[in-house]
Amino acid sequence: MNGNTLDKETRPQFMERIEGLYGKAQRIWLMDRGIPTDDQLEVLRTGESPVNYLVGTPRARVKATRDKWQALPWIKVRDSVAVKLFKEGQELYVVARSGGRQQKEIAIRRKKLARLLWTLRGMDQETQRDRLLMRWGAAKAKAGRAAAMIEVRLPGPKEQVAAETFSFTLRKEKLKEAELYDGHYLLRSNLSDKEPEWLWQLYMLLVRIEGVFRCFKNDLGIRPVYHQNDARVEAHIFVCFQAYCLWVTLQERLRPLAPGLTPRQALDPLAGIQMLDVEWPTSDGRVLKLSRYTQPDPATQLLLQRLGKSLPDQSPPKLSSAVKMELPPGAA
Repeated sequence: MNGNTLDKETRPQFMERIEGLYGKAQRIWLMDRGIPTDDQLEVLRTGESPVNYLVGTPRARVKATRDKWQALPWIKVRDSVAVKLFKEGQELYVVARSGGRQQKEIAIRRKKLARLLWTLRGMDQETQRDRLLMRWGAAKAKAGRAAAMIEVRLPGPKEQVAAETFSFTLRKEKLKEAELYDGHYLLRSNLSDKEPEWLWQLYMLLVRIEGVFRCFKNDLGIRPVYHQNDARVEAHIFVCFQAYCLWVTLQERLRPLAPGLTPRQALDPLAGIQMLDVEWPTSDGRVLKLSRYTQPDPATQLLLQRLGKSLPDQSPPKLSSAVKMELPPGAA
């Protein structure tokens, strides 16, 4: 689609295309929270041919619906994942809480807050108001949502920079409230007769798909794309898909041999093994050539053993049989 296509405009076109190619079926549409609007979901529920869906909701909706699920008991679906269910109209809402995700979000916010506070303390020595505002704007943009946890008093247009006109404090109550919702996310679906664990596992498929895109952008490094016609775009996508197939193949190969080791962790040390040719001229005009590869360190050697791979023996030296004739300057 065109680069200026809004997310909410993609759903009707994709559904129409897929149903045109493969026909209508009892599908369950998994969608990210930014794709469908409330009006679109109502059409899916109440149309002539109701469509089953499971979709995430904006983070603000977790807080907005708190009075409906706060008193409900948690249902454990995994060691660190628990859910709560409540109905609203024709929809079933699933509140999920992940312990690992909660710790990660808290750690990320606190790290950003610590960096922001450190920057603000360094701005105490600033004497020019314009430079102070520029530095605060840059720090605020870098901190993202964490900047809302800091209350900053900035000097007015005609005020000098001083301790009375520039100050900052941590909004502890707001921070405490934000951490209360960390690790929580809200799902909504018209599959009201399904078990919560089944719905959660179904939504995890979307998480895995998002992980594929992160792999494309970060591990495989295939962005950005600057193609100007459809054929080149499709070719680029095909190459990306082939690369990801190799990536997953390595990941599955590592699973039984080295549990917990990611493809990136395996490829980084292997990238240090390089092949090079060393050439020495001899006194009689010939060339002695040595082809050598980097000797792997113990950790890389252990990885090769776990993968069932071994490096070949170092090649023997090669001595050219013909004597190189040096041509005089200017000769063709």
